[in-house]
Amino acid sequence: MNTGKSLRILIIEDEILIALELETLLQEAGHDVVGVAPSSSEALKLARNLKPDLAFVDIHLADGPTGVDVARQLTSQLGTTVLFMTANTKRIPEDFAGARGVISKPYTERGVREALAYILADREDGAEPSRTVTFIPFGAMSPGDRSTLS
Repeated sequence: MNTGKSLRILIIEDEILIALELETLLQEAGHDVVGVAPSSSEALKLARNLKPDLAFVDIHLADGPTGVDVARQLTSQLGTTVLFMTANTKRIPEDFAGARGVISKPYTERGVREALAYILADREDGAEPSRTVTFIPFGAMSPGDRSTLS
């Protein structure tokens, strides 16, 4: 699904197989993956140099649970849009550390594509984003969980 709009994306993930799989998915969706960083220091260095539009950020990186700090710096200092992609959703603070949403691991291709569509729609709208969204892989939900979604 190539929407014609392309984002420059930084993947911040310490598990190389997950990072490579996500990179392939994003490229197939028509986006430019500008880099992959396994640690907070490398992530911030790459972000400053490459100025991505969007960063997928895991909470637990090679140097520990530093993803929340990375998200805060990317959003506040560089204006980068952040989506958390993590199995540790309980570690995300109530203010989302400036992130626009969460894709829960294990993620689905559909969840990633929906998140990208959401980010692109916000960018086209031009208005200041007013909410954050949690993208939940449908395969991970039991039938009773569906009634809690609004």
